[in-house]
Amino acid sequence: MPHFLDRAATVASPDFNRWLVPPAAIAVHMCIGQVYGFSVFNKPLAAEIFNKPLTANLAAEISDVQWAYSIALIMLGLSAAVFGKWVERSGPRKTMVASWLCFCGGLLIGALGVHFKSLALVLFGYGFVGGIGLGLGYISPVSTLVKWFPDRPGMATGMAIMGFGGGALIGSPLAQMLMDYFKSGADTGAQSTLIAMAAIYTFFMLFGATLVRVPAEGWKPAGWEPRQKSGAMISAASVPVDTAWRTPQFWFLWVVLCMNVSAGIGVLGRASDMFQDMFLGAGDAEQIKANAAIGAGFAGLLSIFNLGGRFVWSSVSDKTGRKRVYCIYFILGAALYALLPWAQQTQSKVLFVALTAVIISMYGGGFATIPAYLKDMFGTYQVGAIHGRLITSWSMAAVIGPLLINKLYASRVAAGVPKAEAYNGTFYLMCGLLALGLVANLLVTPVDAKHHLK
Repeated sequence: MPHFLDRAATVASPDFNRWLVPPAAIAVHMCIGQVYGFSVFNKPLAAEIFNKPLTANLAAEISDVQWAYSIALIMLGLSAAVFGKWVERSGPRKTMVASWLCFCGGLLIGALGVHFKSLALVLFGYGFVGGIGLGLGYISPVSTLVKWFPDRPGMATGMAIMGFGGGALIGSPLAQMLMDYFKSGADTGAQSTLIAMAAIYTFFMLFGATLVRVPAEGWKPAGWEPRQKSGAMISAASVPVDTAWRTPQFWFLWVVLCMNVSAGIGVLGRASDMFQDMFLGAGDAEQIKANAAIGAGFAGLLSIFNLGGRFVWSSVSDKTGRKRVYCIYFILGAALYALLPWAQQTQSKVLFVALTAVIISMYGGGFATIPAYLKDMFGTYQVGAIHGRLITSWSMAAVIGPLLINKLYASRVAAGVPKAEAYNGTFYLMCGLLALGLVANLLVTPVDAKHHLK
């Protein structure tokens, strides 16, 4: 078993088909991407942990529960940065198994927290332990696919990361269905659902770990030769991770990703509740149940665009270049955010869904494009470790985005603002974040040759 997990055991034979690697990457990312569907657990966990009925006003309690979501994403970035070099040395299989142990173990610890009505245990399990699993599972398939597809790096990273974005597409309705099945009286079914999901995800994550391979040293696609255009934003040289993170390009890209993620992550974390509050209102127990199903459907729909955007936009970036496509993300995204309050005021559900769908597609596209942007700047040598350090910006965004959404929403509701209108002010803040990201992106230039690996 230890040999089976070693990097040497994952080196592909000459006749290995590289198109078998994307399914392995997607299998792992679709599981850990469940974190994007956490919003369906907001009300059930708040009701369970704080001993309140689902029909009660749970705004403050949900803000506390949401820290599990934020901590998980914080730990994603931190663990990716800390273990980035280990991931490169150990290979994708060992990393994926470690990811499975942490992520599914975190779900089980979270279920234990629900049983003992301990918010701290839920935060530790789902947030801290599960978040480490997110970080390990996130960067390993990405760096592996970049090495397998040097001819189409944007498409390659899109294939990997589209799975993460689509995690809620499966996770949200699955969790809702399981909670409806396990629900009994005051028991919301959250505890049993977390246990069941850990069992289901175990199968798929271990499938991905078994299937994955790395290319042999010196491998390249048949007929492909690396080309370097003079003055282009693509380098044929390599920069070590310990050098890369000291360059201004690294930190400009850090801000680019942080602002792009901050502007979308808070919305995703509250997607189900947000749609219910803005368009559906309250009601009796049956209405609340129906609203929850609609909210879960909205979260699932956003996941489709999150997933699709990761593949489509990153593939577009292979044609337009990374810098241009990020300009589109920031300029168009800010314009669409500015229209969301008007969609709420006119109670146009179709317009609101359409606007948020495009916004979230570019949010996902930003995630999928950044590894290829890093490859362009720093080469493939230690791109996984560089990516790991860069997504500490995701950790920061996991605090900024949800904090702006949750705290401003809770304060406005406490001040007497109707729930349907309480989110509107946060959308204008998102425009400001995207403007900062645009400035950072415009400042990105090619890495000085003095940093290249000799």
